[in-house]
Amino acid sequence: MKQLLTCLLLGISGIPALSQKSARPNIILIMVDDMGYSDIGAYGSEIKTPNIDKLASEGTRFREFYNNSICAPTRASLITGQYAHRAGMGYFDVNLGLPAYQGFLNKESLTLAEVLKQNGYSTLMAGKSHLGKDSIYWPNQRGFEQFYGFIPGASNYFDIGAYGKAEPVVLIKNNQQEKLKPGEYLTDKITDNALEFLQTQNKTGKPFFLYLAFNAPHWPLQALPEDIAKYKGRYDIGWDSLRQERIARQKTLGILLPDERIATRDTEVPKWDNLTYDQKQLWKAKMEVYAAMLDRVDQNIGRLLTTLKELKKDNNTLIVFLSDNGAQGGYASTARKPQRNTGPIGTPGSYDYQEQSWAYVSNTPLRQYKNNMHEGGICTPFIAWFPGYVKRGAIVKGTGHIIDIAPTFYALAGAKYPEKYNGHTALPLAGKNLLPVLSGQAAEVDRGEALCWERAGNRAVRKGKWKIVSTYPLYTWELYDLSKDRGETTDLSGKFPDVVNELSVEYSQWAAKTGVADYDKIKPAQPMAIPGAN
Repeated sequence: MKQLLTCLLLGISGIPALSQKSARPNIILIMVDDMGYSDIGAYGSEIKTPNIDKLASEGTRFREFYNNSICAPTRASLITGQYAHRAGMGYFDVNLGLPAYQGFLNKESLTLAEVLKQNGYSTLMAGKSHLGKDSIYWPNQRGFEQFYGFIPGASNYFDIGAYGKAEPVVLIKNNQQEKLKPGEYLTDKITDNALEFLQTQNKTGKPFFLYLAFNAPHWPLQALPEDIAKYKGRYDIGWDSLRQERIARQKTLGILLPDERIATRDTEVPKWDNLTYDQKQLWKAKMEVYAAMLDRVDQNIGRLLTTLKELKKDNNTLIVFLSDNGAQGGYASTARKPQRNTGPIGTPGSYDYQEQSWAYVSNTPLRQYKNNMHEGGICTPFIAWFPGYVKRGAIVKGTGHIIDIAPTFYALAGAKYPEKYNGHTALPLAGKNLLPVLSGQAAEVDRGEALCWERAGNRAVRKGKWKIVSTYPLYTWELYDLSKDRGETTDLSGKFPDVVNELSVEYSQWAAKTGVADYDKIKPAQPMAIPGAN
């Protein structure tokens, strides 16, 4: 095994051979939910995320890293290394009657846990699953030895409180149902169980893989009072001024390059100065709670780092941090009444969410929102940290994708990807190994082929500097030069029709290979609402 690990990284300058370690590296994958591109300090935010920022300053950040624009399809690709349609989740956790849209992971798409477990790793998970509702698709049945969390796409964070009563929070621990107790907060509870799993696993002598899937800051907006208090008054300046603050900070950090064009102002978002006093009170409260939810995630990542150090595993662990999609747009109207609320924003019984006006800030400097294939929907912060191995303090273009996570983890672990698993022929991995970029050998992934997307009729292709994108129900392509126009402000399709034709052909070939169907022919009678069921 030592010789194998040496070969994996042979020729990568500036990174010691992994064979110098007495044990194979541990791997932690941290995913947050519905968080925008600029919502952590390391990507320009004012939200207090010192622990995530520490990982960034001591590791490598990507300016460009892609997901699948929405929860379940992203998680399917992340955990299998397959495009979502190939894994069976091209739409959501809803069965549309075709293999590519069956709404649960197929057996040919092997999970990170199945492969790493077969290669001698302990496999642990805490948080949101969202990969199939039936118990045969739950994490314990797909390779995870330990699991604590919830199965569907959303959950309350409290069970009951002083203001109204929320629905019971139903959780699963190793296939057994339990409920959140009064006074407990789900983000803390997810971490409690993850740390418990690590403490127990430490006795095995094996390396571990931990998938820590926080549901924050996904709706409903519910946070602990002490965290909300930190942000009182911070958002009185409104979304227009806050966006400018974040843009300036991104330029200082080097996340946003001086010659890159940013997304133009969303005309559906009203000007902050035009709101009434009462409207401002409502809207700033939303962002105070949203910030508090992310603050609590960061606090819990701090707990994780402390535990790693106590277990003496902090110098032999890769940590990857990212989000499943961009911040959630939707209703921009300031007159819309809150839905279902039985308590103030932030408390148990609150079912509010961030909404488009603040999501416009969260996705700075990008265009559009969750479920859309413009950059604001599919681009996430990406941080990799591994002392002595991942290049320290680097910010790179990257242009990675969630399908790249699996081959990267397997290469780092020296794990063999099987041709067959439990009688099923395993699909070949779709992504690329990120180690050359993470080690500082390359500035971006050497892919050699286009990246493609489809979800509910929304489509995109990225190859080199070019990106074409189409928003349902339209079938026409827009074309952008992302090397200059990160905000997708200038459609060049009329100027470069040959580029559009070339990329559209690649899309058609990819769609045929992965099982993409015409959305008009398969869409449900009542398409999934955004927001609500996601």
